Amino acid sequence: MEVYLYLAQIVLAIAIIAVVLIQLKDAGMSNMFGGGADMGVYKTRRGVEKTLFNATIILSAIFMILCVVTVLVAG
Repeated sequence: MEVYLYLAQIVLAIAIIAVVLIQLKDAGMSNMFGGGADMGVYKTRRGVEKTLFNATIILSAIFMILCVVTVLVAG
């Protein structure tokens, strides 16, 4: 049972990394440090960007719950 939980954690971790990297594809170094063309302008997420953002939140929540379950089962 524990082996399957560990494998699920690994798969979820890879999925979270992939989703975050896809989100950061269009974020350049200038945007990272506060620069960029849209400096100070509020930007709403739409379409694929919103879906990736929500997927990151959902995957992270599932990962956190799975970690707690793994600790309870293995403990």
